Amino acid sequence: MARALSKLVRHTLRTHGCGCESLSVSVRSITFSPRQVTSDAGFHSVSFSETDHPKVLITGIHLSPSVSVHKLQLIQLMGGLGQLGVGLAKMLRRQFGKNNVILSDIRKPPSDVYHNGPFIYSDILDYKNLREIVVNNRITWLVHYSALLSAVGEANVSLARDVNITGLHNILDIAAEHGLRLFVPSTIGAFGPSSPRNPTPDLCIQRPRTIYGVSKVHAELMGEYYHHRYGLDFRCLRYPGIISADSQPGGGTTDYAVQIFHDAVKTGKFECNLRPDTRLPMMYITDCLRATLEMMEAPAEVLSMRTYNINAMSFTPEELAHELRKLLPGLEVSYHIDPVRQAIADSWPMNFDDSNARKDWSWKHDYDLPELVQTMLNFIGSDSRIASAN
Repeated sequence: MARALSKLVRHTLRTHGCGCESLSVSVRSITFSPRQVTSDAGFHSVSFSETDHPKVLITGIHLSPSVSVHKLQLIQLMGGLGQLGVGLAKMLRRQFGKNNVILSDIRKPPSDVYHNGPFIYSDILDYKNLREIVVNNRITWLVHYSALLSAVGEANVSLARDVNITGLHNILDIAAEHGLRLFVPSTIGAFGPSSPRNPTPDLCIQRPRTIYGVSKVHAELMGEYYHHRYGLDFRCLRYPGIISADSQPGGGTTDYAVQIFHDAVKTGKFECNLRPDTRLPMMYITDCLRATLEMMEAPAEVLSMRTYNINAMSFTPEELAHELRKLLPGLEVSYHIDPVRQAIADSWPMNFDDSNARKDWSWKHDYDLPELVQTMLNFIGSDSRIASAN
Protein backbone atom coordinates (compact mmCIF):
# COMPACT_ATOMS: atom_id res chain seq x y z
CA MET A 1 0.00 0.00 0.00
CA ALA A 2 2.75 2.45 0.98
CA ARG A 3 4.73 1.53 -2.21
CA ALA A 4 1.70 2.20 -4.39
CA LEU A 5 1.05 5.57 -2.73
CA SER A 6 4.69 6.51 -3.14
CA LYS A 7 4.54 5.71 -6.89
CA LEU A 8 1.35 7.76 -7.23
CA VAL A 9 2.96 10.74 -5.50
CA ARG A 10 6.07 10.59 -7.75
CA HIS A 11 3.88 10.39 -10.84
CA THR A 12 1.76 13.34 -9.71
CA LEU A 13 4.81 15.47 -8.95
CA ARG A 14 6.31 14.67 -12.38
CA THR A 15 3.09 15.73 -14.15
CA HIS A 16 2.48 18.86 -12.06
CA GLY A 17 3.03 21.06 -15.16
CA CYS A 18 -0.51 20.26 -16.32
CA GLY A 19 -1.83 22.98 -14.04
CA CYS A 20 -3.61 20.54 -11.67
CA GLU A 21 -3.16 20.83 -7.92
CA SER A 22 -0.53 18.52 -6.48
CA LEU A 23 -1.79 15.49 -4.52
CA SER A 24 -1.54 15.87 -0.76
CA VAL A 25 -1.01 12.56 1.08
CA SER A 26 -1.74 12.65 4.81
CA VAL A 27 0.97 11.20 7.03
CA ARG A 28 -1.86 9.63 9.06
CA SER A 29 -2.95 7.52 6.07
CA ILE A 30 0.35 5.59 6.10
CA THR A 31 1.03 3.89 9.44
CA PHE A 32 2.49 6.00 12.23
CA SER A 33 1.94 5.99 15.96
CA PRO A 34 0.31 9.14 17.41
CA ARG A 35 3.51 9.46 19.42
CA GLN A 36 5.19 10.40 16.11
CA VAL A 37 2.46 12.69 14.78
CA THR A 38 2.62 16.50 14.95
CA SER A 39 0.51 18.29 17.53
CA ASP A 40 -1.93 19.65 14.92
CA ALA A 41 -2.99 16.21 13.75
CA GLY A 42 -6.68 15.42 14.08
CA PHE A 43 -8.28 12.14 15.11
CA HIS A 44 -11.90 11.28 14.50
CA SER A 45 -14.11 8.53 15.85
CA VAL A 46 -15.52 5.82 13.66
CA SER A 47 -19.18 6.29 12.80
CA PHE A 48 -21.56 3.36 12.40
CA SER A 49 -24.63 2.81 10.32
CA GLU A 50 -27.79 1.58 12.02
CA THR A 51 -27.00 -1.99 10.97
CA ASP A 52 -23.35 -2.00 12.06
CA HIS A 53 -22.20 -3.23 15.45
CA PRO A 54 -19.10 -1.94 17.22
CA LYS A 55 -16.17 -4.30 17.70
CA VAL A 56 -15.37 -4.01 21.41
CA LEU A 57 -12.14 -4.77 23.27
CA ILE A 58 -12.26 -4.85 27.08
CA THR A 59 -8.72 -4.52 28.39
CA GLY A 60 -7.39 -6.63 31.21
CA ILE A 61 -4.97 -6.05 34.01
CA HIS A 62 -1.21 -5.89 34.27
CA LEU A 63 0.64 -7.44 37.17
CA SER A 64 4.36 -7.13 37.64
CA PRO A 65 6.25 -10.44 37.19
CA SER A 66 7.45 -10.00 40.76
CA VAL A 67 3.89 -10.47 42.09
CA SER A 68 3.58 -13.98 43.48
CA VAL A 69 0.68 -16.34 42.83
CA HIS A 70 -0.47 -15.72 46.39
CA LYS A 71 -0.57 -11.98 45.76
CA LEU A 72 -2.37 -12.56 42.46
CA GLN A 73 -5.20 -14.18 44.35
CA LEU A 74 -5.46 -11.23 46.71
CA ILE A 75 -5.27 -8.43 44.14
CA GLN A 76 -8.58 -8.61 42.31
CA LEU A 77 -8.19 -5.85 39.76
CA MET A 78 -10.75 -4.11 37.60
CA GLY A 79 -9.61 -5.65 34.31
CA GLY A 80 -10.98 -8.00 31.70
CA LEU A 81 -11.37 -10.79 34.26
CA GLY A 82 -12.70 -8.53 37.01
CA GLN A 83 -16.38 -8.35 37.94
CA LEU A 84 -17.03 -5.32 35.74
CA GLY A 85 -15.15 -6.62 32.70
CA VAL A 86 -16.87 -10.00 32.69
CA GLY A 87 -20.26 -8.49 33.49
CA LEU A 88 -20.01 -5.86 30.78
CA ALA A 89 -18.88 -8.46 28.23
CA LYS A 90 -22.05 -10.50 28.89
CA MET A 91 -24.24 -7.43 28.44
CA LEU A 92 -22.48 -6.26 25.26
CA ARG A 93 -22.50 -9.75 23.72
CA ARG A 94 -26.25 -9.99 24.19
CA GLN A 95 -26.65 -6.73 22.31
CA PHE A 96 -23.91 -6.83 19.67
CA GLY A 97 -23.18 -10.55 19.26
CA LYS A 98 -20.73 -12.86 20.99
CA ASN A 99 -17.89 -12.48 18.51
CA ASN A 100 -17.98 -8.68 18.55
CA VAL A 101 -16.78 -8.39 22.13
CA ILE A 102 -13.25 -9.46 23.10
CA LEU A 103 -12.11 -9.85 26.70
CA SER A 104 -8.40 -9.50 27.39
CA ASP A 105 -6.10 -10.05 30.36
CA ILE A 106 -2.68 -11.45 31.22
CA ARG A 107 -4.22 -14.16 33.39
CA LYS A 108 -5.64 -17.47 32.24
CA PRO A 109 -9.43 -17.13 32.19
CA PRO A 110 -11.78 -19.50 34.03
CA SER A 111 -13.36 -22.08 31.74
CA ASP A 112 -16.79 -20.40 31.79
CA VAL A 113 -15.30 -17.07 30.66
CA TYR A 114 -13.13 -18.78 28.03
CA HIS A 115 -16.08 -20.62 26.48
CA ASN A 116 -18.51 -17.67 26.57
CA GLY A 117 -16.78 -15.60 23.91
CA PRO A 118 -13.45 -14.41 22.46
CA PHE A 119 -10.62 -14.02 24.94
CA ILE A 120 -7.05 -12.96 24.15
CA TYR A 121 -3.86 -12.19 26.05
CA SER A 122 -2.97 -8.52 26.34
CA ASP A 123 -0.64 -6.52 28.56
CA ILE A 124 -1.56 -2.84 28.88
CA LEU A 125 2.12 -1.98 29.39
CA ASP A 126 3.03 -3.55 26.03
CA TYR A 127 2.18 -0.85 23.50
CA LYS A 128 3.08 -2.95 20.47
CA ASN A 129 0.94 -5.87 21.65
CA LEU A 130 -2.08 -3.62 22.23
CA ARG A 131 -1.67 -1.96 18.84
CA GLU A 132 -1.54 -5.32 17.06
CA ILE A 133 -4.72 -6.46 18.84
CA VAL A 134 -6.63 -3.35 17.78
CA VAL A 135 -5.45 -3.62 14.17
CA ASN A 136 -5.81 -7.38 13.75
CA ASN A 137 -9.30 -7.46 15.26
CA ARG A 138 -10.56 -4.19 13.71
CA ILE A 139 -11.54 -2.83 17.13
CA THR A 140 -13.84 0.22 17.20
CA TRP A 141 -14.70 0.51 20.93
CA LEU A 142 -12.13 0.17 23.69
CA VAL A 143 -13.18 -0.26 27.34
CA HIS A 144 -10.24 0.21 29.69
CA TYR A 145 -10.95 -1.44 33.05
CA SER A 146 -7.35 -1.89 34.25
CA ALA A 147 -6.55 -0.34 37.63
CA LEU A 148 -5.25 -1.05 41.09
CA LEU A 149 -7.94 -0.08 43.59
CA SER A 150 -7.57 2.35 46.47
CA ALA A 151 -6.27 0.31 49.42
CA VAL A 152 -4.22 -2.06 47.25
CA GLY A 153 -2.70 0.88 45.38
CA GLU A 154 -1.50 2.46 48.61
CA ALA A 155 0.28 -0.79 49.47
CA ASN A 156 2.10 -0.86 46.10
CA VAL A 157 2.41 2.67 44.72
CA SER A 158 4.97 1.87 42.01
CA LEU A 159 2.81 -0.90 40.53
CA ALA A 160 -0.27 1.32 40.75
CA ARG A 161 1.62 4.07 38.93
CA ASP A 162 2.59 1.67 36.14
CA VAL A 163 -0.86 0.13 35.72
CA ASN A 164 -3.03 3.19 36.30
CA ILE A 165 -0.94 5.85 34.53
CA THR A 166 1.54 4.31 32.08
CA GLY A 167 -1.06 1.81 30.90
CA LEU A 168 -3.53 4.65 30.36
CA HIS A 169 -1.04 6.53 28.17
CA ASN A 170 -0.71 3.48 25.92
CA ILE A 171 -4.49 3.18 25.66
CA LEU A 172 -4.98 6.88 24.85
CA ASP A 173 -2.39 6.86 22.07
CA ILE A 174 -3.76 3.71 20.48
CA ALA A 175 -7.36 4.91 20.70
CA ALA A 176 -6.39 8.22 19.12
CA GLU A 177 -4.35 6.59 16.37
CA HIS A 178 -7.18 4.28 15.31
CA GLY A 179 -10.18 6.54 15.87
CA LEU A 180 -11.69 4.41 18.63
CA ARG A 181 -14.48 5.27 21.02
CA LEU A 182 -12.74 4.98 24.38
CA PHE A 183 -14.33 4.39 27.78
CA VAL A 184 -12.23 4.80 30.93
CA PRO A 185 -14.04 4.56 34.29
CA SER A 186 -13.28 6.97 37.09
CA THR A 187 -14.34 6.81 40.72
CA ILE A 188 -15.46 8.51 43.91
CA GLY A 189 -11.75 8.22 44.77
CA ALA A 190 -11.01 11.03 42.28
CA PHE A 191 -12.10 13.51 44.97
CA GLY A 192 -10.30 14.56 48.13
CA PRO A 193 -10.87 16.16 51.55
CA SER A 194 -11.13 19.67 50.06
CA SER A 195 -13.92 18.62 47.67
CA PRO A 196 -17.55 19.35 48.55
CA ARG A 197 -18.82 16.06 49.93
CA ASN A 198 -22.60 16.23 50.19
CA PRO A 199 -23.37 16.43 47.37
CA THR A 200 -20.28 16.31 45.15
CA PRO A 201 -20.90 17.95 41.74
CA ASP A 202 -19.30 16.98 38.43
CA LEU A 203 -17.03 20.02 38.41
CA CYS A 204 -15.29 21.05 41.63
CA ILE A 205 -11.94 20.91 43.41
CA GLN A 206 -10.69 17.31 43.46
CA ARG A 207 -7.21 16.95 45.00
CA PRO A 208 -7.32 13.22 45.99
CA ARG A 209 -4.77 11.80 48.42
CA THR A 210 -4.38 8.24 47.11
CA ILE A 211 -2.41 7.08 44.07
CA TYR A 212 -5.64 5.51 42.81
CA GLY A 213 -7.46 8.85 43.00
CA VAL A 214 -4.55 10.82 41.55
CA SER A 215 -4.33 8.42 38.61
CA LYS A 216 -8.07 8.71 37.96
CA VAL A 217 -7.98 12.53 37.92
CA HIS A 218 -5.05 12.18 35.52
CA ALA A 219 -7.15 9.85 33.33
CA GLU A 220 -10.10 12.28 33.29
CA LEU A 221 -7.94 15.25 32.33
CA MET A 222 -5.83 13.40 29.75
CA GLY A 223 -8.94 11.95 28.13
CA GLU A 224 -10.59 15.37 27.91
CA TYR A 225 -7.35 16.86 26.58
CA TYR A 226 -7.19 14.24 23.81
CA HIS A 227 -10.85 14.91 23.03
CA HIS A 228 -10.42 18.68 22.70
CA ARG A 229 -7.00 18.56 21.02
CA TYR A 230 -7.37 15.55 18.73
CA GLY A 231 -11.11 14.81 18.58
CA LEU A 232 -10.80 11.50 20.45
CA ASP A 233 -14.24 10.19 21.43
CA PHE A 234 -13.36 9.82 25.11
CA ARG A 235 -16.09 8.93 27.61
CA CYS A 236 -15.82 8.51 31.37
CA LEU A 237 -18.13 7.80 34.30
CA ARG A 238 -17.23 8.31 37.94
CA TYR A 239 -18.46 5.11 39.56
CA PRO A 240 -19.61 5.04 43.19
CA GLY A 241 -18.88 1.90 45.25
CA ILE A 242 -20.03 -1.05 43.13
CA ILE A 243 -21.80 -3.97 44.82
CA SER A 244 -21.99 -7.40 43.20
CA ALA A 245 -22.72 -10.95 44.34
CA ASP A 246 -20.61 -12.49 41.57
CA SER A 247 -17.16 -11.79 42.98
CA GLN A 248 -15.29 -11.45 46.23
CA PRO A 249 -14.08 -8.04 47.47
CA GLY A 250 -10.95 -6.85 45.68
CA GLY A 251 -9.11 -4.38 47.90
CA GLY A 252 -11.37 -1.33 47.71
CA THR A 253 -12.53 0.94 50.53
CA THR A 254 -16.21 0.24 49.80
CA ASP A 255 -15.71 -3.55 49.86
CA TYR A 256 -17.35 -3.85 53.29
CA ALA A 257 -20.69 -3.42 51.50
CA VAL A 258 -20.05 -6.66 49.59
CA GLN A 259 -18.41 -8.67 52.37
CA ILE A 260 -21.26 -8.05 54.81
CA PHE A 261 -23.65 -10.05 52.62
CA HIS A 262 -21.33 -13.07 52.38
CA ASP A 263 -20.67 -13.07 56.13
CA ALA A 264 -24.32 -12.48 57.00
CA VAL A 265 -25.39 -15.57 55.04
CA LYS A 266 -22.49 -17.81 56.08
CA THR A 267 -21.93 -16.96 59.75
CA GLY A 268 -24.50 -14.36 60.80
CA LYS A 269 -21.64 -12.14 62.01
CA PHE A 270 -19.73 -9.32 60.34
CA GLU A 271 -16.78 -7.16 61.43
CA CYS A 272 -16.75 -3.81 59.62
CA ASN A 273 -13.50 -1.89 59.02
CA LEU A 274 -15.24 1.51 58.72
CA ARG A 275 -17.07 3.56 61.33
CA PRO A 276 -20.82 2.88 61.49
CA ASP A 277 -21.64 6.45 60.36
CA THR A 278 -19.37 6.47 57.28
CA ARG A 279 -21.62 7.52 54.40
CA LEU A 280 -20.56 6.68 50.83
CA PRO A 281 -22.36 6.57 47.45
CA MET A 282 -23.08 3.03 46.19
CA MET A 283 -24.59 1.24 43.20
CA TYR A 284 -25.64 -2.28 42.28
CA ILE A 285 -23.55 -3.72 39.46
CA THR A 286 -26.48 -4.13 37.04
CA ASP A 287 -27.13 -0.37 37.20
CA CYS A 288 -23.42 0.31 36.76
CA LEU A 289 -23.09 -1.83 33.64
CA ARG A 290 -26.27 -0.42 32.11
CA ALA A 291 -25.05 3.13 32.76
CA THR A 292 -21.78 2.29 31.01
CA LEU A 293 -23.54 0.95 27.93
CA GLU A 294 -25.97 3.88 27.81
CA MET A 295 -23.09 6.34 28.07
CA MET A 296 -21.18 4.56 25.28
CA GLU A 297 -24.22 4.56 23.01
CA ALA A 298 -25.25 8.17 23.69
CA PRO A 299 -24.94 10.46 20.65
CA ALA A 300 -21.93 12.74 20.99
CA GLU A 301 -24.07 15.84 20.54
CA VAL A 302 -26.03 15.21 23.78
CA LEU A 303 -22.89 15.04 25.93
CA SER A 304 -22.24 18.40 27.56
CA MET A 305 -19.11 16.99 29.20
CA ARG A 306 -16.89 13.93 28.86
CA THR A 307 -16.75 12.87 32.52
CA TYR A 308 -19.98 12.39 34.50
CA ASN A 309 -20.90 11.40 38.05
CA ILE A 310 -23.43 8.59 38.31
CA ASN A 311 -25.21 7.56 41.50
CA ALA A 312 -27.98 5.33 42.81
CA MET A 313 -27.98 5.42 46.61
CA SER A 314 -25.90 6.56 49.56
CA PHE A 315 -25.75 4.76 52.91
CA THR A 316 -23.64 4.02 55.99
CA PRO A 317 -22.58 0.61 57.36
CA GLU A 318 -25.13 1.09 60.14
CA GLU A 319 -27.96 1.75 57.66
CA LEU A 320 -26.97 -1.25 55.54
CA ALA A 321 -26.92 -3.51 58.60
CA HIS A 322 -30.34 -2.18 59.65
CA GLU A 323 -31.80 -3.05 56.23
CA LEU A 324 -30.19 -6.51 56.35
CA ARG A 325 -31.67 -7.23 59.77
CA LYS A 326 -35.16 -6.84 58.30
CA LEU A 327 -34.49 -10.13 56.49
CA LEU A 328 -31.81 -11.60 58.79
CA PRO A 329 -32.81 -10.49 62.32
CA GLY A 330 -29.96 -12.34 64.02
CA LEU A 331 -27.16 -10.51 62.18
CA GLU A 332 -24.42 -9.31 64.55
CA VAL A 333 -22.20 -6.43 63.39
CA SER A 334 -19.06 -5.26 65.20
CA TYR A 335 -16.58 -2.53 64.23
CA HIS A 336 -12.78 -2.78 64.03
CA ILE A 337 -11.71 0.39 62.25
CA ASP A 338 -8.93 0.17 59.65
CA PRO A 339 -7.26 3.62 59.87
CA VAL A 340 -6.05 3.52 56.25
CA ARG A 341 -9.45 2.70 54.79
CA GLN A 342 -11.23 5.08 57.17
CA ALA A 343 -8.96 7.97 56.19
CA ILE A 344 -9.65 7.24 52.53
CA ALA A 345 -13.42 7.05 53.09
CA ASP A 346 -13.40 10.31 55.06
CA SER A 347 -11.87 12.10 52.06
CA TRP A 348 -14.45 10.78 49.58
CA PRO A 349 -17.91 12.08 48.61
CA MET A 350 -20.82 11.20 50.85
CA ASN A 351 -23.25 11.64 47.98
CA PHE A 352 -22.86 12.17 44.23
CA ASP A 353 -24.73 14.84 42.29
CA ASP A 354 -25.45 13.08 38.98
CA SER A 355 -28.04 15.55 37.69
CA ASN A 356 -26.05 16.21 34.48
CA ALA A 357 -26.08 12.53 33.52
CA ARG A 358 -29.82 12.35 34.21
CA LYS A 359 -30.44 15.47 32.10
CA ASP A 360 -28.05 14.87 29.18
CA TRP A 361 -28.50 11.16 28.41
CA SER A 362 -31.46 10.24 30.64
CA TRP A 363 -29.57 8.19 33.22
CA LYS A 364 -31.87 6.58 35.80
CA HIS A 365 -31.01 3.89 38.36
CA ASP A 366 -33.25 0.89 39.13
CA TYR A 367 -31.88 -0.34 42.48
CA ASP A 368 -32.33 1.46 45.80
CA LEU A 369 -31.16 0.04 49.16
CA PRO A 370 -34.12 -2.34 49.79
CA GLU A 371 -33.91 -3.79 46.25
CA LEU A 372 -30.13 -4.10 46.58
CA VAL A 373 -30.35 -6.05 49.85
CA GLN A 374 -33.05 -8.40 48.57
CA THR A 375 -31.18 -9.08 45.31
CA MET A 376 -27.84 -9.72 47.01
CA LEU A 377 -29.36 -12.10 49.55
CA ASN A 378 -31.20 -13.96 46.79
CA PHE A 379 -27.95 -14.52 44.88
CA ILE A 380 -25.67 -15.30 47.81
CA GLY A 381 -28.31 -17.30 49.68
CA SER A 382 -29.00 -19.54 46.68
CA ASP A 383 -25.26 -20.07 46.11
CA SER A 384 -24.85 -20.98 49.79
CA ARG A 385 -27.71 -23.48 49.67
CA ILE A 386 -26.22 -25.12 46.55
CA ALA A 387 -22.81 -25.35 48.24
CA SER A 388 -24.38 -26.91 51.35
CA ALA A 389 -26.28 -29.45 49.28
CA ASN A 390 -23.13 -30.42 47.42
